[in-house]
Amino acid sequence: MRNSDATGPSGPALLEHDRTPEKFPRIRVASIPEDHVYVRHLAPERDLPGMPVVQRLRDPDPDDPVRPAQSRWWPPVMLEAEWVREHPEFDVMHLQFGFDARTPEQLQKWIDALRETGRPLVYTVHDLRNPHHLDRRLHDAQLDVIVPQADALITLTRGAAAEIRERWGREAHVLPHPHVVDFATMAEHAERPRNASTFRVGVHVKSLRASMDPLPVIRAICAATEQWPGLEVQVNGHRDVLDADGERYDAPLAEFLQTAAAHGSLDLRIHDFLSDAELWEYLSSLDVSVLPYRFGTHSGWLEACRDLGTAVVAPTCGYFRDQGPVFEYTHDEHGFDAESLTRALRRARDAGRPDTASIRTRRAERERVAAAHSLLYERLLR
Repeated sequence: MRNSDATGPSGPALLEHDRTPEKFPRIRVASIPEDHVYVRHLAPERDLPGMPVVQRLRDPDPDDPVRPAQSRWWPPVMLEAEWVREHPEFDVMHLQFGFDARTPEQLQKWIDALRETGRPLVYTVHDLRNPHHLDRRLHDAQLDVIVPQADALITLTRGAAAEIRERWGREAHVLPHPHVVDFATMAEHAERPRNASTFRVGVHVKSLRASMDPLPVIRAICAATEQWPGLEVQVNGHRDVLDADGERYDAPLAEFLQTAAAHGSLDLRIHDFLSDAELWEYLSSLDVSVLPYRFGTHSGWLEACRDLGTAVVAPTCGYFRDQGPVFEYTHDEHGFDAESLTRALRRARDAGRPDTASIRTRRAERERVAAAHSLLYERLLR
């Protein structure tokens, strides 16, 4: 089991006590996006004494009726150079993600507009390898524009910070991913009894990202059930991938899952997007959630599992091992090792189901991360 290196802020000092007199009692941040659980949990639960109040602008409505309600911030209107020039009501631009569809040339024009209007750019490097792109070249070219020119960089793990340093010679502040599940739900699930008679392993194929390669992972887990009494396998997926008339129907995956379910090797659940409450219920019903990724960088799914006391089996790609406690198996763009997955599952079973994350610890972590953001914005504006 690998423990997280991201136990607190690191990089250039952000939380020292010797501060100059406050000059910015309120800082207006244009956040791309604003309506996302990660961004919402960057805000403190209450105003922090001695720190500026950070006000994040609401996402402008892109007026795209095709997009579902949960992604109405897409495409991000704030990424347009003209929007920057026409809107003086923010002090700092903070890019999280959402620039997938922008060309490097468009991003350069956007940064030029920020320079012309005198607003600093903060970029949180969530993804060093875009999980939606089979070919990494576009994302690399986008990062080559943004990373060298951002006024400040943040990332979630020391491993990612080291890669940023190696690729661009920039130092990124390392601030851990805040909690994903709300504290009331965390407390509720912490009180629930655990079923010790079975060991339930879940693989969530949802709407397949390019980074996901679930079929060999699920095959290996199903093979393990034949020699492993008490091992139960649950696979959840979205209709667009597993229904024959789905927009992104994956025939080999769907056919294998249907056959395995018919033979009793796994419990197959096909549905549309789960609500937050349904998702937390599902995750907390598992002993282990297996991340079936062959490339990636960080994971909000991993954080939700930590909040709910579900162990995580994560691949060796990316920096999941630095983000939080995981059981590793070998899976990346060079291949997959079924035996390493079986070993990781056995280690997870032998360790026993972890407790839910301490609400006190998560609450303190959120406050530290919020304070670090507030102070960073203030320094840039000085």
